[in-house]
Amino acid sequence: MPQRVWGYLNEYAAEREDLLDAVDTVFRSGQLVLGASVRGFEREFAEYHGVRHCVGVDNGTNAIALALRACDIGPGDEVITVSNTAAPTVVAIDATGATPVLVDIRADGTYLMDADQVEASVTPRTRAIVVVHLYGQCADLTALRGIADRHGLWLIEDCAQAHGARRDGVRAGTVGDLAAFSFYPTKVLGAYGDGGAVLTDLDDLAGALRRLRYYGMADTYHVVRTPGFNARLDEVQAEILRRKLRRLDGYIAGRRAIAERYDAALAGVEAVRTPVVAPGNTHVYYLYVVRHPERDRIIERLRDEGIALTVSYPWPVHRQTGFLRLGYKKGDLPVTEQAAEEIFSLPMYPSLPPADQDRVLDALLRAIG
Repeated sequence: MPQRVWGYLNEYAAEREDLLDAVDTVFRSGQLVLGASVRGFEREFAEYHGVRHCVGVDNGTNAIALALRACDIGPGDEVITVSNTAAPTVVAIDATGATPVLVDIRADGTYLMDADQVEASVTPRTRAIVVVHLYGQCADLTALRGIADRHGLWLIEDCAQAHGARRDGVRAGTVGDLAAFSFYPTKVLGAYGDGGAVLTDLDDLAGALRRLRYYGMADTYHVVRTPGFNARLDEVQAEILRRKLRRLDGYIAGRRAIAERYDAALAGVEAVRTPVVAPGNTHVYYLYVVRHPERDRIIERLRDEGIALTVSYPWPVHRQTGFLRLGYKKGDLPVTEQAAEEIFSLPMYPSLPPADQDRVLDALLRAIG
C-alpha cells in the first residue's frame, strides 16, 4: 500500500539544495548503475561502522535474503527469528526456501528477541539466527553471538530499524557475520525510495554478495553463481544516502530529543507504558512505541482530532494468514501476542515541530482521561 511520508516534507525543505545537487551529480556523471556514488556510499557506510565491507542492494528485504543466500542457506534449513517484527524479515527467510522458526520476545517491555528461547529452538537443521534490532535498540548481541558460536550458526543482524544504535558501546551491525539494512524513506537513515545494504567483515561473503546482487556475475556477462538476482542499489539513491549519512548523528540526536520530551510528559501516567531501554543500549528511536490496554479506543479518539497513530505491528507474523502454514497456534508466543493488542507509536521524525509534539501529547492525555 503506498504511504505518504509526512516527515520528509519538513526534511526535504531543509535539505532540498543538497538533495537536488546529489541527483544532478549522478545525472552529470553519465554512469547510472554501480558507479562512483554506490562505491562511495559503500565505503563510507562501512567506515561509519568500522567494518571491512558494505554491499549496496535494492532494498532491506533483499539485504536479508541475499545475506542468507551468501551463507548457502536454502531448502531444508531452519532460520530462527522473531514473530514480533515487520513481515519482510520472515518473507526474506521464506524466499530462500528455508523454514522460519519463530521465537517469543522478552517480557521486560523492550520487545526484543528472547535469547533463552533461541537456544531452546536450535535443532540439527538450524543454520542461522536473524536477530531483529527493533524500534531503534539492539537485542542482546553478546548472548546471541555466544549461541551462534556454540552451535556453529550464522548470526545475521536485521538492522533496518537501528541505524547508529549501540549496545555496550558496540554499534548495531558489527557483531554478526552479516548485517542487513533498509533505507526505506521512514528509516533513521532513509533514501528517497527503496534501498538496502549488507555489512560484513568476511571477504568471501562480501564477494558472494556482490555476485548475487548482479545476476551471479563476477564480470560482465559471466555468471559464476546461481541463483543470481538484479538487486543493485541505485546510483541516485546511493548519492542521496551519502549526503544524508553525514547528517545521521544529527537525525539520531533529534529523535532522542523528541523521545525525552515524550518520556517527561508521560512519566506520571501509570496507564501508559513508555519505551523500556535495555541495559547498555543507546536507543535511536526509529519508533516511539507505547502501550495501553485500550489502544484501539485511544487511536480512534486521536484520529477524530486529525492525529494518525501507527501500530508496529498489529498482527504477529505467526498469526498472519500467509504464514499459518508454519503451524503456530494462538497462544504459542504469548508475549508477542499480548503486545500486538496494546502497542502503538507516537509520531517520531527529527523534523517534527515541538508544537506538533505538544499537540500529540495533549490529545493523548485527554484520550486516556
